[in-house]
Amino acid sequence: MEKNIPTLYEWAGGMPVFEKLMSSFYKKVLLDDTLEPIFKHMSADHQLHVAHFIAEVFGGPKMYSSEEGSHFKMIQKHLGKHLTETHRKRWVQLLIETADELTLPDDPEFRSAFVAYIEWGTRIAVLNSSEMEVALNPDEPMPKWGWGEPGGPFIP
Repeated sequence: MEKNIPTLYEWAGGMPVFEKLMSSFYKKVLLDDTLEPIFKHMSADHQLHVAHFIAEVFGGPKMYSSEEGSHFKMIQKHLGKHLTETHRKRWVQLLIETADELTLPDDPEFRSAFVAYIEWGTRIAVLNSSEMEVALNPDEPMPKWGWGEPGGPFIP
């Protein structure tokens, strides 16, 4: 008997959950002494773009890559931002707190996959933020994250 295992996107509750997560999260970011200086000039659509990006990575519809950007363009947004480990840790902390407050699934399997991606993605963002350009194919595919799949070692 084959199991019908939902995607992380489906398990979390779909696009409304990701949009609400990012809306609530970025409200906190703009009130945070560490992160507000970095994000105070973000576009009004920034939180939606991030919601759509993460939702797609977790198996949701291809809204980000088909309508709003690409993995390559997301990486470009971090170039030259000079993010620090302090910024990264605070971003992760606030996002996890927001996920708890909005009662995203808290089962160990979902949270392990959710936190693994957030950790992986933010560490890549910090690395890219110290660069002014990266040698990356503009057609670089979107990351895909599932139940317990590691992203592999980072090799610059």
